Amino acid sequence: MEQLLGAHTSIQGGVASAILLADKLGFSAVQIFTKNNNRWVGKPITDTEADLFKSRLHQSAIKFIVSHDSYLINLCASDKENLQKSRTAFIEEIENCKKLGIRYLNFHPGSHGGNGEEYGIKLIAESLNEVHSLTRNSGVSSMLEMTAGQGTAIGYSFEHIKKIIDLVEDKDRISVCIDTAHIFAAGYDIKDAQKYDSVIKEFDNIIGLERLQCFHLNDSKKPCGSRVDRHDHIGNGFIGLQGFSNIMNDERLKNIPKILETPKGKEQLEDLENLRILRSLIKDHNN
Repeated sequence: MEQLLGAHTSIQGGVASAILLADKLGFSAVQIFTKNNNRWVGKPITDTEADLFKSRLHQSAIKFIVSHDSYLINLCASDKENLQKSRTAFIEEIENCKKLGIRYLNFHPGSHGGNGEEYGIKLIAESLNEVHSLTRNSGVSSMLEMTAGQGTAIGYSFEHIKKIIDLVEDKDRISVCIDTAHIFAAGYDIKDAQKYDSVIKEFDNIIGLERLQCFHLNDSKKPCGSRVDRHDHIGNGFIGLQGFSNIMNDERLKNIPKILETPKGKEQLEDLENLRILRSLIKDHNN
């Protein structure tokens, strides 16, 4: 099976337009926003839009699609009003995914704002339990994304993610995404081949590879352990080509979709170059 590769794609012109663009670019995996990512409330998705989206998706070569939630959402916000707005917005994101037939909703766990990591972890799980109970039968998995640990962000360690999962009641609704720039900045060395293998084994031991359903492939503008989240083009950052070669040639990860979130222009030609580089790293060149 060919590795599923693609990039975050713009929904300018409507969600269905993203499918046309992603398919035109030859993606087999894609990530989108289902609404404006910098607003609390989005424009409702009409039945006509949803039908067109699903029709185009069915006709395309895309095999995997994930939605990324709004950047405003913080499921462990210290302010009660923001916490409630975050939970309400997250429910809207899940409902959008359900309407479009998108199985995964990727999100950053949240920032505790000075209340401490244990407090934040418990509140994230509490938020997910509330949201899940209000969106039963949605068929949407909440995908926890590993973070760089910038500021008071939760999720920069495998243990953080494990603790959240342990506190979530409906574990069938939980999956995980590894962002390469994030975990590298958080201190996980995926560049060195031996250390890389230890990182993947550690993830499997603590969280379990069966929960890993997506990669965000981004090089890092900042060094390992910097705790600063800055994405760079593949091979241009501190992870370098060796780090991505480790991932692209790891049989354990071959079937996990891999999506770029690197800088790009409107036509996303940069994505094509980054994908070309990733494919060139595969040693048998058959994928």
